[in-house]
Amino acid sequence: MPAVFLCTSLASGACGSAPAETGERAALESIRPETIRAHMQFLADDLLEGRRTGERGFEIAARYVAAQMSDIGLEPAFGESWYQQVPFHTSEVGGVRVSVASGGRTRTLENEKDFVIAPNPFETRTLVEAPVVFAGYGITAPEADHDDYAGLDVTGKVVAILGAAPSRFPNHLRAFHSQSREKNRNAAERGAVGVIVFSTPEEEKRVPWDLSVTYSRTPDFSWLDRNEEPTGVPRALRFRAKVSRSGAGALFAGSGRSLEDVFAEAGTGKPKGLPLNASVRVELTSRHARVQSPNVGGVLRGSDPALRDEYFSYVAHLDHLGIVPSGEGDRINNGAYDNASGVAIMLEVAEAFAQLRERPARSILFLAVTGEEMGLLGAEYFVHHPPVPLDRIVANISLDMFLMLYPLRDVIAFGAEHSTLGAVAERAARQLGIAISPDPMPEEVIFIRSDQFRFVQKGIPALFLVHGFDSGDPARSGAELTHRWRQERYHRPGDDMSQPMDFQAAVDFGKLNLLIGRDVANAQERPSWNEGDFFGERFTEAR
Repeated sequence: MPAVFLCTSLASGACGSAPAETGERAALESIRPETIRAHMQFLADDLLEGRRTGERGFEIAARYVAAQMSDIGLEPAFGESWYQQVPFHTSEVGGVRVSVASGGRTRTLENEKDFVIAPNPFETRTLVEAPVVFAGYGITAPEADHDDYAGLDVTGKVVAILGAAPSRFPNHLRAFHSQSREKNRNAAERGAVGVIVFSTPEEEKRVPWDLSVTYSRTPDFSWLDRNEEPTGVPRALRFRAKVSRSGAGALFAGSGRSLEDVFAEAGTGKPKGLPLNASVRVELTSRHARVQSPNVGGVLRGSDPALRDEYFSYVAHLDHLGIVPSGEGDRINNGAYDNASGVAIMLEVAEAFAQLRERPARSILFLAVTGEEMGLLGAEYFVHHPPVPLDRIVANISLDMFLMLYPLRDVIAFGAEHSTLGAVAERAARQLGIAISPDPMPEEVIFIRSDQFRFVQKGIPALFLVHGFDSGDPARSGAELTHRWRQERYHRPGDDMSQPMDFQAAVDFGKLNLLIGRDVANAQERPSWNEGDFFGERFTEAR
């Protein structure tokens, strides 16, 4: 049994022998603020042009991470290669015209003012003319006694649906059913030919219309399956669009119901679906291309002959949004916090593990993935094409967008309530004097929005830790600082290295993630889903 098995607290030094204690303490103390800063400075430099998937800046970042992994002493994760090339299909809008006919009148909607639209990944020319049916949130959730499609016939029609999910849902159901993929799948299975999404006023505050417009100006990505088919979008859905308040108003103009009535009903969690007495005509051209972009991975080989062929995994996305297509001033989305921070901390955790005198029992896999900003695509490709049998990956932690805006006093552990990883996280946090706080933003459905969710969908227990709201200073509200950052810098050029950063907080966060990984890697029993857990029951069969 390796010496690490006997250590219960790297932070407190409560290990057995002095030499082992010294080695393990040294590993923890090797996580340094200046190194995290240096990694971030390179990855968020203007030279890398925002590290967009499939572009040169991302390739430079991938080479940098592979070189760091080699220097640490990791082994390549993909046979003899550090890289897993992901084949992507890209689509972008060439031209579009959308009109709404209602009450004998036809109104042409204005692109980017009334609507934005996604390209069709399967067709170069798309023409759809069909009636519109309002289908609430577009959710079917028997476990919550909720079906927005009950009593509605949407075969051959376009569904208009609200974004997000009812606030009355428990957090885990709210997260799962908020996914656009789930909503698209549900609509397609009901026979719909198109989906139009619009936001409640509360959702509009979280994702302002200008962000929706910005996102729409960049190509859509999907990875290609073994048959060279784009994944992630049902072929039956000929178009997917989002409308602003003015666009939604045009759809509801002849329905006899106001948007205010719809929003009021949405607040109860059960908006009433109905045919809208309107039809839409969508003329869309789409341009297609193919690019590839790599996941980067390294392995620290485990020390126990019985467990070294099992893997604990860390994942951090390496990509960001690239350059804003138009506008004045700074247009480079450097992605310093999102997610140079996570990659930098992961590299330091890997370095710390490599310095342990006795390596962990299980092997540890470190992944810097591509395509996260396009829909967690690099992680999804990885779990569909793993370099080791998927059932040997026992757990996952995502390191994504650690906001070091103030000292680290508490964290939010998304996913902790779903598996035995929650108890591991609590022990590790207690060792460091860090509190674990409940989710203060359930409306953000964060658990589905980072790469660990692709592991969850394959039945692998996972955690995603982020900073909490306790700034330690009564005069500085952590919640307000975080909200202001999200409003002013999230997915914008202002997320660069000029903003305030508490690198000691990043060090403490790295130590916490190290302790969690160490405990999982050394435990005789692998993590398991809690009995009756929604995700455990839904996805265990996926393994």
